[in-house]
Amino acid sequence: MDNIIDCEQLTKIYKMDGFESKVLSDVDLKIKKGEVMAIMGPSGSGKSTLLHIIGCLDKPTKGRLLIDGKDVSKMDDDELAKIRREKIGFVFQFFHLIPSLTALANIMLPMSFAGVDAVEQKKRAEELLKMVGLGSRLNNKPNALSGGERQRVAIARSMANNPVIILADEPTGNLDSKSGEEVIKILMELNKEFGTTIILITHDKNIASCSKRTIHLKDGVIVESSKGG
Repeated sequence: MDNIIDCEQLTKIYKMDGFESKVLSDVDLKIKKGEVMAIMGPSGSGKSTLLHIIGCLDKPTKGRLLIDGKDVSKMDDDELAKIRREKIGFVFQFFHLIPSLTALANIMLPMSFAGVDAVEQKKRAEELLKMVGLGSRLNNKPNALSGGERQRVAIARSMANNPVIILADEPTGNLDSKSGEEVIKILMELNKEFGTTIILITHDKNIASCSKRTIHLKDGVIVESSKGG
């Protein structure tokens, strides 16, 4: 199985007021196509920074990042936006849905940025909402949905442009345990049905155990890697 992600000595240093803070230090990590991997570690360990670099939302200070064989670490902003649009879906702890848009419109939005025909946008958005069990809620706005339902809309949105990778940053952190279990179940089903690579940050060991592998970060370094599932 080929690697979908290759991190080679990724280092991230933030500079502020003359001080340097090294958040990641020479991280080497390979993630295979179709793998489900969890990232754990204490606050400030570099988890979100690593996820943001993998998601092309940030650039490493040094090192290389290859996504599907392409070196993205030196790409400009337009090239990175194209990679995000075509290959990566995001799921966040606080959903980041647009309050003024219906569930259907929230899912159609990334497709409109990708230039998908409006009729096809609506058709696919309806299919995705049905897939996550919200076929009857497509005209509801976020404030009319529960937290678990909002996160399911967010997962459907993350799949809008058929990404090969989904990055989930604490996807259950703002949910009750039952809703959290439902969200993880949907992510695992996406992996099983479509072969989508899933990378998720979590503080919950039970959720991490659903993954095939868990890496533990501390002070910007991978200190442990264990198999799960």
